[in-house]
Amino acid sequence: MLQACLNGARMRDYHPAVPFSAAELAKDARLVVAAGARELHIHPRGPDGRETLDRVIVAHTLQTIRKAVPSIPIGLSTQWSIKPTGKARHEPIRRWNVLPDYVSINLTEEDADDLMSLILSKGIGVEAGLWSISDAERFVRLNDAKSCLRVLIEILEQDIEEGLKVSNGIQNVLKNAGINLPILLHGDEASVWPIYREAVAKGFDSRIGLEDCNRLPSGQIASGNAELIQATSNLV
Repeated sequence: MLQACLNGARMRDYHPAVPFSAAELAKDARLVVAAGARELHIHPRGPDGRETLDRVIVAHTLQTIRKAVPSIPIGLSTQWSIKPTGKARHEPIRRWNVLPDYVSINLTEEDADDLMSLILSKGIGVEAGLWSISDAERFVRLNDAKSCLRVLIEILEQDIEEGLKVSNGIQNVLKNAGINLPILLHGDEASVWPIYREAVAKGFDSRIGLEDCNRLPSGQIASGNAELIQATSNLV
């Protein structure tokens, strides 16, 4: 499964085609699905272009994208830094009345276990974001670990050998704990394409998009999300 991560926290100085509004996200959603993406990961934005978990904005964003690509699962980020930030994020999430198919929860964040329980209680799937071996060790001890949709192994290391070492270490922790959830493996910036190849080689899901990189495997700047997704077809 190839997931498209359309915007993240990126601003237009990173790439002029980063989608902010619901309409822009819906337009990109159509293009990336046509290019081969089978899921979406997005960060809804407010009128100021900044990430938000506001109930009204989340609902409008999800409804707009679902109208454009009705059969495609949509996931949201719950990152600590998104307004209203920190543990205060739980309140707007409790108020969501239009729900994403899943959310990503980073185990590096102190409220990950409480947020996971809240999300699962609303019937939303959880991607458990693991950035390190210590994140994996924390995850496997959680009561809700096996109730998650998948494990999201996020390799932030820019050195490829170091990134692969972290990825393999996380996988070993999961295996030793008997966690057999699906794995989505992806990189960041310089590691995106090497880690994508590793994911394909291991039969894992992966993701590509402007949240993670703005360059094609050739090193050229991509025109946007759709070209990044399309580039994966030349690597398998």
